[in-house]
Amino acid sequence: MSDFVRAESVFIGQSIDTREDMLRFISERAVELGFASDADVVCDAFLAREAMGETGMTDGFAVPHAKSPAILEASVIVVKNDHPIPWPSFDDKPIDVAISLLVPEGEAGTTHIRLLSKTAVLLMKDDFKTVIRGTDDPRAIADAINVGIEMD
Repeated sequence: MSDFVRAESVFIGQSIDTREDMLRFISERAVELGFASDADVVCDAFLAREAMGETGMTDGFAVPHAKSPAILEASVIVVKNDHPIPWPSFDDKPIDVAISLLVPEGEAGTTHIRLLSKTAVLLMKDDFKTVIRGTDDPRAIADAINVGIEMD
């Protein structure tokens, strides 16, 4: 199993109230973790993608994603919020788990598409969603995602 998603990239029990605040939080953590160089540029990339269509999936999960020259390495940041927040989604319900994908501009056509498709497949699996919902252990959440998105 790869260690693509690290436990320190999983944030549990956050108290974020809006989609924009969630994207700002993720962008700031990306800089702190060394995945990105500029939180404002990354947040703008997330917002530009959100303007193209919903990234909310179903059952309270969203997969916001951004590609930008300010993103230094492909990475995943997970946020489990302590309450659902409004987020355009396929089932028109709010979300409380964001599995965000950050991809450098140069990998937009390869890494980005693979990560997105593998994450979407994961979110169709009830056992995966049960694991994510059933634990507040960042390592367990990171491991569950790593198993599912095994990058070749």
